[in-house]
Amino acid sequence: MDFTVVVPARYSSSRLPGKPLLDICGMTMIERVAHQALAAKPKRVVIATDDERIVKVTENIPGVETVLTGKEHNSGTERIAEVCEKLKFLDDEIIVNVQGDEPLIPPKNIHQVAQLLFNSQAPMATLCVAISGAEVFNPNCVKVIMNKNKEAIYFSRAPIPYERNNFKNNDMSATLGHARHLGIYAYRAGFIKEYLNMSSCIIEQAESLEQLRVLYHGYKIMVDYAFEDPKVGVDTMEDLEEVRKIFASKNK
Repeated sequence: MDFTVVVPARYSSSRLPGKPLLDICGMTMIERVAHQALAAKPKRVVIATDDERIVKVTENIPGVETVLTGKEHNSGTERIAEVCEKLKFLDDEIIVNVQGDEPLIPPKNIHQVAQLLFNSQAPMATLCVAISGAEVFNPNCVKVIMNKNKEAIYFSRAPIPYERNNFKNNDMSATLGHARHLGIYAYRAGFIKEYLNMSSCIIEQAESLEQLRVLYHGYKIMVDYAFEDPKVGVDTMEDLEEVRKIFASKNK
């Protein structure tokens, strides 16, 4: 199985400006992500960025290509679409979208999501991890439910499934099969082009979740439980400090 990892890396961030270039124990965040991607042994690793400062850092990483993209993109998927066009990927090329703020992403998860797509007829695949307790009620934690065939039924910021008997008395035990969606995707290059031509929909707008557009238009998304929980992505300074502590402990 051959696959390509593309890492969208936007310089601007409302909460952490210049996030890809922030230092994590002597190495930038984007370098950390690139090394995790390389460890998954894909055919290619491509950094897709809108900023020359990121290009200067990533163009010297052995085994990594860097593509300078436009600044107008609204999502990582749009940025990846430009990469697919520039690098002339064939429609059946498997692309794994690894977020540029996931320096702890396990390489085994990257390979897993590519294999999940490879073994299916669906145009898209993703991963999740089991959760319980108060996390189920956190709107920043995106939940997913799937059918017996490992196909996504719905993604939501709300607690799904809704445990009627447990939740009616504000009991937040949340014990029945809840899963947190991980922000890693695999899709075939041809489907990325299709996605950009799909109209937005009310559920996508309501939840602010772009993957709901795919379900709304009748496409399948394969979902499986990740081999390993990646734990901390970097959205805030608190997240960054936590990741720094983890890497510091590894280097002892």
